[in-house]
Amino acid sequence: MTRARDAIEAEDKLDVILACRPVYTRNQDVAAFQLLLHGEKPAEGASLSDIEATNTVILGTYTHVFQGGKTRSVPSFLKVTDEVLMAPELPNLPKKQYILEIPHTLMLTSELVDRLKALARRGYRLAMDGYDPGDDELDVLLDIVHIVKIDVRDSDADSLRRTSEKLRAHGVELLADQIADRTQFQRCLELGFDYYQGDFLSTPSPVKGKKIAGNKLLLLQLLTELHSPDASPARLEEIAIKDAGLTYRLLKTVNSAAMGLRREVNSLSDAIALLGLEEIKRWANLFLIDGEMDKPEALTRGMLIRGRMCEVLAELSDQEGGQHSTSVNHFIVGLLSQLDALMDIAMPELMEQVPLSQDVKSALLERRGPLGAVLTEVEAYEAGRFDALSLLSERAYYEVAYRHSTAWARQVQQAMGYQD
Repeated sequence: MTRARDAIEAEDKLDVILACRPVYTRNQDVAAFQLLLHGEKPAEGASLSDIEATNTVILGTYTHVFQGGKTRSVPSFLKVTDEVLMAPELPNLPKKQYILEIPHTLMLTSELVDRLKALARRGYRLAMDGYDPGDDELDVLLDIVHIVKIDVRDSDADSLRRTSEKLRAHGVELLADQIADRTQFQRCLELGFDYYQGDFLSTPSPVKGKKIAGNKLLLLQLLTELHSPDASPARLEEIAIKDAGLTYRLLKTVNSAAMGLRREVNSLSDAIALLGLEEIKRWANLFLIDGEMDKPEALTRGMLIRGRMCEVLAELSDQEGGQHSTSVNHFIVGLLSQLDALMDIAMPELMEQVPLSQDVKSALLERRGPLGAVLTEVEAYEAGRFDALSLLSERAYYEVAYRHSTAWARQVQQAMGYQD
């Protein structure tokens, strides 16, 4: 049984599937998470039993994010059913940690409106989902809710401007939802939206002819050697010591709590002896994605979660076939699947610059092979397309793998030395 499998087996299993999509500030920091909960009534929102089943896990894991050199607690948007909104007594929902989201499918009755007013007076933050500026019946909520979510996919600049002006008059904060790319993000930024949600961070803006930055060339040389069948600790150390800063950071990371070592490692050859070449390969890839100063930490965080979850799902489904090296390849595929967005270099061009096996390249370029199949599964989970999942027979393991990967990513960000 692998270490990942041991960690997953030790965790409590939930009766629901849960994922989180970040909500960003203007500076592309994580302001909150949108909880994607697949429970009793997935289309309608979380029920009372869903909330009771997940509350401890949400507050213990999913509300924490490492950014700006610190671990911070951020609130979560939770779409709830009318059963929850009308319940005589809400479950134990800390007001600072939850933003109650009102589904656009709810039928507005005078009782519901009065209940929402009462919740707002008690200090709960309320958000309206899927606002339609053409539906005048929704206007009654604009003086009650605190945040209004607007789907920007089918809106042009003029209609977005008119909608934002109308909503501003009611004093609500605006969340631009379903932002597909950087162009849409910039448009919403100029219109003064407060929050932003969508896949725009993971969408590259390729610069033709751009090469990987010079400070990454030594890492590429190290990776090339790691992928060589004749790789040796002496040769790897010879490459690494050309950059004292890289060697220092690598050893600092290896000695961190993320590795769980029992004694301090003082040299790269010592690290290789303790961890093996495949583990050093993992960390060399981690440093390849680190240090892009013009990119938000949230993108790196997402890459770390995806990499670790690909590896864990591969182990749980026995995709690695008992070979640790293949397990590491699953990790690398997940980690580097958004490298084009991080470096603004088209993925085909990147694959010409980064030394990877053909199986890894095929997975990254075309989602082909066993590596590509696991990556596709993780991408579906992240997007909340839970009905598309087929790799694991026990669906509860998906959430535990995701929870484990989220906590692992936070720990690794700390270990990699992010600073204010």
